[in-house]
Amino acid sequence: MPSPLKYNKKYDKLTDEEKELLEINKKSIADFVEQSSTVSDVNYATRNAHAKTYAVAKGEFIIDKNVPEELQPFFDKEKYELMIRFSNAQLKIDDSKKDVPAYGFSVKIKDENGDLLANYPLVNFPLFPINSVSTFLKLFTSVNRFYIKKWSSFSLMLQILKVIPSTCTGSFLKNGFKLFAKRNDFILSFDYHSVGAYRLGENMMKIKLQPKSVDKNFDKKKKPKDALNRYFNENDFYADVLIQICYDLKHQPINRLNVEWKNSPFVKIGEVKIEKGSLQNPTACENELLSFNPFESKYYFQPVGKIQKLRDEAYKVSLQTRQKINKLLKYK
Repeated sequence: MPSPLKYNKKYDKLTDEEKELLEINKKSIADFVEQSSTVSDVNYATRNAHAKTYAVAKGEFIIDKNVPEELQPFFDKEKYELMIRFSNAQLKIDDSKKDVPAYGFSVKIKDENGDLLANYPLVNFPLFPINSVSTFLKLFTSVNRFYIKKWSSFSLMLQILKVIPSTCTGSFLKNGFKLFAKRNDFILSFDYHSVGAYRLGENMMKIKLQPKSVDKNFDKKKKPKDALNRYFNENDFYADVLIQICYDLKHQPINRLNVEWKNSPFVKIGEVKIEKGSLQNPTACENELLSFNPFESKYYFQPVGKIQKLRDEAYKVSLQTRQKINKLLKYK
């Protein structure tokens, strides 16, 4: 294999226009979170994405004994403590039995002292439909405003139409069909992906979580939350942790999130283990206020790329607004 491509700050750099649009978007996030209890008809302020929590669990990240030598400095312990949140991507919490199969598997990795090493918000689709930062920010802002009744559905549709061309890649269409075929499958039977790239020291990687021996038909007729509760009451869960390394931007692009990486083999670095009986109370205040901002990670595990860069400010304003309101309400 060639030498890995090294991280460079230029991959993250936003233009002045993009920075201005980000400030507008941050205001729309704060406005949404402030009104989110009304939007979702709950007694607390919610996240502005992945608002619905299915479950929260403790787990372990067990390092593979055969991890390549060049990766060993990053994973020098046998295992690490995990806090995991299972969620749905929708902004609005409802009690429908059938959710859109857009699931989150967010992972918080801690060392032996309980200090944070990394946050990785993973999702069950490997690609992101938008490469343009400006297009994404305008769409995200319009979605927030639509939910709080400050923008018409017509305006929202105009922004959505701008996204359609970037979904017409071979990679996106192929994975879209795969997701449609699995739309009714059990939440733990999906692979989960980082979508964007992350630093691995001076190198860059993508992450994939691949469940082991999970029946895709498990409690298929139940709500995901109920199915997860039953599964973890009866079973342990295992998933391989795989990474791809970036060697060149042609085959492993950093800022083209609507295509898959090619010519970079997946390397197993360990596995996630969640023992049965490890579920926490998802409605407890400390769990509702959990943040999985990947920019809180150690610098050598932080996100790479322009779309990824937006997450830092978005996560911060969402968490700050939620904390302010929920502590004021003394939410428990």
